[in-house]
Amino acid sequence: MIDKILLAGFGGQGVMFIGKVLAVSGMVSDLEVCWIPSYGPEMRGGTANCSVILSDQEIHSPVIDKADGGIVLNQPSYEKFLDKIKPNGFLVVNTSLCELNKTRDDINIIGVNATEVAHDLGNPGVANMVCLGALLPHLKLTDYAKVEKAIHEVVGAKRP
Repeated sequence: MIDKILLAGFGGQGVMFIGKVLAVSGMVSDLEVCWIPSYGPEMRGGTANCSVILSDQEIHSPVIDKADGGIVLNQPSYEKFLDKIKPNGFLVVNTSLCELNKTRDDINIIGVNATEVAHDLGNPGVANMVCLGALLPHLKLTDYAKVEKAIHEVVGAKRP
């Protein structure tokens, strides 16, 4: 089995963090993992995206032509990555910052008002994690428990 995942948003929205959490969730599960970050030239405020591949077999290429699932946190990412999801795949969209101005009939779009949900939770910075929670049920090789363990690994001593 394999999960190919694309994540995108502005720098500072935690795109790389959720990518790293997904990658570590695969590592703590003894899966093969590939995590490739890509930053725009501006870093914070510029574009940021990453790809994560989780597999129970050897990964032969780090390139994702069509992803099984993805998360887009802003409008430019939505427009860029909408076509990168394979038919019957899942795309979680932060509808707080994205207008679903174009869609596809062959994929499952999951709209989440992630920024508002995060604000209601008392931490506007966790909109990325709200979206990750919406994607997890649609992945084959990781789940909430594995991601929780990965968060503890990634955050470690920085946790309050």
